[in-house]
Amino acid sequence: MTKRKIVKIDEAECNGCSLCIPNCYEGALQMIDNKARLISDLFCDGLGNCLGHCPEGAIEIIEREAEPYDEIKVMEENIVPKGVNTIKAHLEHLKDHDADKYLQEALYYLNENNISNPLEASDEKENKIECGCPGAKMMDFSKDSEENSNIDKESESGQRSSHLKQWPVQLHLVSPQAPYFNEADLLFAADCTAFALGDFHKDFMKGKSLAIACPKLDNQQEIYVDKLISMIDNAKINSLTVAIMEVPCCGGLMQIAMEALGKTERKIPVKAVTVGIYGEILSEEWLKTPLPAAC
Repeated sequence: MTKRKIVKIDEAECNGCSLCIPNCYEGALQMIDNKARLISDLFCDGLGNCLGHCPEGAIEIIEREAEPYDEIKVMEENIVPKGVNTIKAHLEHLKDHDADKYLQEALYYLNENNISNPLEASDEKENKIECGCPGAKMMDFSKDSEENSNIDKESESGQRSSHLKQWPVQLHLVSPQAPYFNEADLLFAADCTAFALGDFHKDFMKGKSLAIACPKLDNQQEIYVDKLISMIDNAKINSLTVAIMEVPCCGGLMQIAMEALGKTERKIPVKAVTVGIYGEILSEEWLKTPLPAAC
């Protein structure tokens, strides 16, 4: 067994609603004795598609010793027998999470068993309907953002252009492997900062990739630390700007960033920005970052 990410269910918090079950395409979860339970390590890919469907927050992704996820076994026993719609949903799930290795294994299984790839049929349609969560589909429109920046207006007159380079932006939804994070300057912003700052796009988002979070309301924040570590060490982001509000609870966002920086192998420049509730910049400074972790 190897240490990897896998689902953990808090049975005390689980209310038996079963909303997570249909959203686990791999068939790793089942309702037993009115509780959602992980029935097999082999079937859990650790990508967390079920996370957002639990109203009680009873599901989290942890790292522990587990049997390696087996995509071929999942396809054979849980995906293909359920029909073309489940196959398509599963492939979209892997694609949306940039799980290229698992996706290739799934496509290999389909090819070896003479089963048509439903994604190819969808790609032939101009107006295809996406499966999975349309709001979480990765989109990179940095080229459009760069073109907009060339005609950006400095005054308040007229329509101000957007500097958003990607979708999604919420840190639970973004993939650290997304191409727009590669060697990028990352803005890690508290949710409220964009509403407090009148020139948030022009002064802070321009030329940067974005991830937003709320340290007071968001759950499973340990995932945030893992994703930032991956962005720093694997995507090799150039710099990190952390923008928070002046309210005390917002300081947790800086703590998340500093915890991640303390565990990375790379050391990058970090800027801390504190925004007042009236929209003014209270402080903006480059920080001394922790030394990178020993390899």
